Amino acid sequence: MTRLGAEPPAAAERGDDRGPTTATSATPGHHDPGSSPDKPGVAAGGLRAGWSALVDVLDRPPGYHDLHPDVSLNFQLNRWLAWMTAQALPDVTRIAARVRGYADVTTAFLALGDRLLADGRRLDAALCFRAAEFFLPPDDERRARARRSFIDLIRGVYGIGPECITAVPYPGGVLPAYRFGMPDKGTVVLFGGFDSYLEEFLPVMLMIARRGYQVIGFEGPGQGGALEDHGLRLTPHWHRPVGAILDHFGLDAVTLVGISLGGGLAIRAAAGEPRVARVIADDVLTDFLAANLRQIPRAVRGTVRALRAVHAGRLLDAVALRRMRRDLLAHWGITHGMRVLGVATPHDYFTGIARFTTADLSAAVRADVLLLAGAEDHYVPTRQLTDQIATLTSARSVTARLFTRDEQAHNHCQVGNIALSVQVMLDWLAGLDERDRHIPSAADRR
Repeated sequence: MTRLGAEPPAAAERGDDRGPTTATSATPGHHDPGSSPDKPGVAAGGLRAGWSALVDVLDRPPGYHDLHPDVSLNFQLNRWLAWMTAQALPDVTRIAARVRGYADVTTAFLALGDRLLADGRRLDAALCFRAAEFFLPPDDERRARARRSFIDLIRGVYGIGPECITAVPYPGGVLPAYRFGMPDKGTVVLFGGFDSYLEEFLPVMLMIARRGYQVIGFEGPGQGGALEDHGLRLTPHWHRPVGAILDHFGLDAVTLVGISLGGGLAIRAAAGEPRVARVIADDVLTDFLAANLRQIPRAVRGTVRALRAVHAGRLLDAVALRRMRRDLLAHWGITHGMRVLGVATPHDYFTGIARFTTADLSAAVRADVLLLAGAEDHYVPTRQLTDQIATLTSARSVTARLFTRDEQAHNHCQVGNIALSVQVMLDWLAGLDERDRHIPSAADRR
């Protein structure tokens, strides 16, 4: 087991209470007294209030569980379990045994969330509401309530107050962001991918902050609050939201951490943003369309590619809609994807996600790069790891880590042993710091 929950000795010995730090308030342009974009203040108490929850989530035996015969649904159940307490496994196992479709999942998790909240298990209740919200259609009145319950509860569990939250101005709206820690070892900028909320990654952000980094997590166009509250649509030009974050906080020489689709977005951002010094792709994702098509039968996959090649949009829509009626994952993925991209038809969705590749931009990346992948990722083909390595021809260094079943980190984004992946990231950053003490960068040599 990889132990991340144990408090670092130095912090324990000095009674270190550093945790979440102030950024700006939720009002764009307003700064907390005594802090500034390049000099954060310290939020009293912060992380200590949520330390027991953080330990419980990240410091426990790893495990990817066989809960349901549907591979995708089984992954989602493990995904929520990854952020819950160990107590939640029997609860989720009972749900898995009786659900047949996504509607069953939402009903069961809403009921379980209410029960656990009444029992005082706020963290587990929060993730139940998130699990239910995940599969609810946008027009279901329960969806907004479930999302609000998830966010409010998980902020409370981890002791996250308004002083840690900011709204970064962006064309057409704002980018929601959190800011934690002090930049003793540098700044890490973290974001998710296609279907996550940033609050899911609070344990990861807080743990990295606890190890001496300033951590800024944000939701870009098409993600979380940027989509739900401001209608910002997903864009392949990820250097733009990253640039807005770096401008707002006055940052340079940052480490980007992109999770899931964010791994591909991080590579794209680093290619166009020279202030990115290090990149972590967790997981690697070089071709979003290929990852999507992998989820459907090979014969249908070939039909979709053929119809796209001849621009037969109406026929492609008919094929997709027929598949969506028979396949719950296809229905959810395409419906969600059309909303995220702001398009009206399946063929427009496929056209849109075909732009989310890295091969066309990877040669422009000059940062240090860490690529993470699961040996049995049900979503991203393993060959995308070697594809990404081959195209990073100008990177300062490239490190790849393939996680295995023996480590219980073999699936997408190392669900089952996220603590291990975080430790790999921290070790990689520490190794680069040691290298840079002896070998100056090209910019320093100039």
